[in-house]
Amino acid sequence: MTLAIMQPYFMPYVGYMQLMKAVDAFVLYDDVAFINRGWINRNKLLINGQEYLFTVPLKDASQNKRINEVHLADDPKWRSKLLKTVEQGYRKAPYYATVMPLTEKIINFTTDSIADLIHFSLVELNQYLGLTTRLIASSSIYDNSQLKAQERILDICRQENATGYINPIGGLELYDKPTFAQAGINLNFLKAKRVEYSQFKNDFIPWLSILDIMMFNDVATVRVLLDEYELV
Repeated sequence: MTLAIMQPYFMPYVGYMQLMKAVDAFVLYDDVAFINRGWINRNKLLINGQEYLFTVPLKDASQNKRINEVHLADDPKWRSKLLKTVEQGYRKAPYYATVMPLTEKIINFTTDSIADLIHFSLVELNQYLGLTTRLIASSSIYDNSQLKAQERILDICRQENATGYINPIGGLELYDKPTFAQAGINLNFLKAKRVEYSQFKNDFIPWLSILDIMMFNDVATVRVLLDEYELV
């Protein structure tokens, strides 16, 4: 069984979804410190031919809190504003009629927790794309928050009886293949390839939200793009 562990990201970029497709189980690492100005509650869309950074507003977010302790802003207007932004950017996209109802379902999900919103969104994205990866919130099961860094990752792998662990390429300096091998776990790193597709008649802008890819491509094509990576 192959495992990946990542902080929960809202409407993430293609590499995140590639990692999810590449494994049997994907742990949403939601009981670690919130990262200010990270990708937990932000991502990029294509608006008027330009890269646009959207943000899901939060209430009293702090790096002194765990992700699963952070709440959404009290004002619900952000939901309609974000949906209006998506409509503005993509209403003429070829798969807007299919993807927009899914987007509305995700953004309008009733919760005050950013972790729960992201968990729900990733379940919905998986179902839309036909992925069978099991999603697990780390706060719900492992009871090992006293462990740090690589030791905690290894403990989660052991609890899941994982024989393989895949991490984004950015973890090359963090995790040690011989240490994982001693635990009977094959460690690999996923390096996303730059994927391109037609975005109206604009010059292509890479590394936007998976939402952008879905607006311009059918499910079969998106699944092909999710295999555009190499393991090192």
